[in-house]
Parts: sequence; C-alpha cells; structure tokens
Amino acid sequence: MKADKTVKLEQKITELEDKWKRAIADYHNLEKRVTSQQADFIKFANAALISRLLNIVDDLKRAANHLNDQGLKLIISQLQDLLETEGVTEIDATGKTFDAHTMEAIETVAGSENEVIEVLATGYKLNDKILRPAKVKVGKGGK
Repeated sequence: MKADKTVKLEQKITELEDKWKRAIADYHNLEKRVTSQQADFIKFANAALISRLLNIVDDLKRAANHLNDQGLKLIISQLQDLLETEGVTEIDATGKTFDAHTMEAIETVAGSENEVIEVLATGYKLNDKILRPAKVKVGKGGK
C-alpha cells in the first residue's frame, strides 16, 4: 500500500513538473512575442505622420525643380536625410520591371513591355514595409 502511494505521488510530481515546465516555456514565448510586437510598434508608430510628410517632400521637390533654388534643394536634402535615419527609403522604379507589390500602374504607354517608363510619384518604404507605392507609367509592348 505504501508502495502504491509512493508510485502515485512520484507520478503526480512528474506530471506537475511537466506542467510547470510547459507553463514556463509558454511564458518565455509570450515574453518574446510581446517584445517583438513592441519593437514593431516602435518601428511603425510614426508611419502615419511620415506618410503625410512625404506629400510635402514631393511638393518641395516639384518647387525646387521649377525654381532651381539651391537653398530649397538643401532643405529637401536635409529632410530626406532625416527620413532615412527614421528608416524611410525611396522605391527605385525608373527603368525597372513593373512590380505590383511596390508600384501602382497609372497608365500604359508605348515602350518595352512591363518596363517602367516614367515615375509620376515616388514610392516609399518604412523599414521594408510599403508606405506608398510608386505611381508609374508602364510600357505596353509592341510598336
């Protein structure tokens, strides 16, 4: 009888140890997931503000091209450097093959099939996440 109780107690101890180990593992996984989510939140917390700033950057670039003002070009350069330090990069589209993930075809025009002929609006990524696709004219092929 004592042997049966001892065996049952040892089984119960083993069972409780297994449950405890699983609970600890679940807790560690939860900690990792929360830490990862917090890091992602921090990376993308400013996405809405940055998206709104990109329209202003585009307007400033158009003004700089029209006015040919060196001071304005310097300010644009400083703003672009600031955006780069925050993880914002331009999507390079000119002359590339059309990519529906990073580009939006606004028009098809004469030119090599599926090649970006002209970029109408620069696209941007924030830490490899698309903030705004590049708006492009794409070649339709043929003559």
